[in-house]
Amino acid sequence: MSSMTDSVVEAAIAAIDSESATQTEKIEMLIQIAQDLQQKPRDADQLWQAIALHRHALDLCGNDHPLLRARAMTGTATALRTIPADDTDLLLQAKTLYNAALPILQEHAAPEEVAETEMNIGLVLQALVPCHKAKMADSIQAYQRALRVFTGSAYPQEHAILQNNIAIAYLSMPLSAEGDDMRQALAVQAFQQALEWVNLIDHPNEYAMLQNNLGNALQYLPSTHPVDNNWKAIAAYDEALKVRTARDTPLEYATTLANKANALANLPDQDDETLSNAKNLAQAQAHYQEAKILFEQFGQFDQAQTVAQALADLAADLPGSDP
Repeated sequence: MSSMTDSVVEAAIAAIDSESATQTEKIEMLIQIAQDLQQKPRDADQLWQAIALHRHALDLCGNDHPLLRARAMTGTATALRTIPADDTDLLLQAKTLYNAALPILQEHAAPEEVAETEMNIGLVLQALVPCHKAKMADSIQAYQRALRVFTGSAYPQEHAILQNNIAIAYLSMPLSAEGDDMRQALAVQAFQQALEWVNLIDHPNEYAMLQNNLGNALQYLPSTHPVDNNWKAIAAYDEALKVRTARDTPLEYATTLANKANALANLPDQDDETLSNAKNLAQAQAHYQEAKILFEQFGQFDQAQTVAQALADLAADLPGSDP
């Protein structure tokens, strides 16, 4: 932590210690301040501040406040999970803390708090999979345990996020060619199940996220009817674009626009797959160009380069195009 971080934490702790409050109240104040800091942190320093406050709360807990101790542990774990890092040390620390807190929460906390911890365990495990420090199946199982509490009828947003995470986990699993068919079908099913509980009006962000991701899954779903799947994908992208706009969410808009262009580039202009697709290619080109401009405008140069390559690939099929 920086010296500025240290001074901020020390000031907060000194202020709380000077309060004529009970030990329980002081612990609760420390945890609340830490949670406020890490809810929308400006930078990693604020996350380290939150961690320091949670750890001071842990010191005050001792063995007399098990539930507050578990909350301080999960708060620390969430902050550690959120800090950008090049290695897995912070994620592994977060995993240890979540696992230590879980049985305490199961004994003392409400089911929703337990389910939230299961969700966070799933996120940590999912992040550790690419580094070969966890198994994707264990991440999916943690999400599924959380779904027992976060049902679609009672908690539509949490349910949608969990189903989205499960679908992405399925798509990330390294399986055989035969297994690929199953995992992609399971991913599509998870996205569709989530969309049964969220809608454009009440949950616009979750709705757009799910529709965009459903479109991606449909595009690459093995099928004897790929054209039908691509049209369904385009319909899903169009639903996402009812929320994602160039003005309000330019990067999300550009991402969905590029995804839609990918689908259009693989579609004939009519249902007959033997016909040309010059019209769809021209529309795909326009979408790619708009997405490329937005990615460049907002400094997302890797995405811009990917779109530029897609435009170059279109040139061979659409004479006169200008990447």
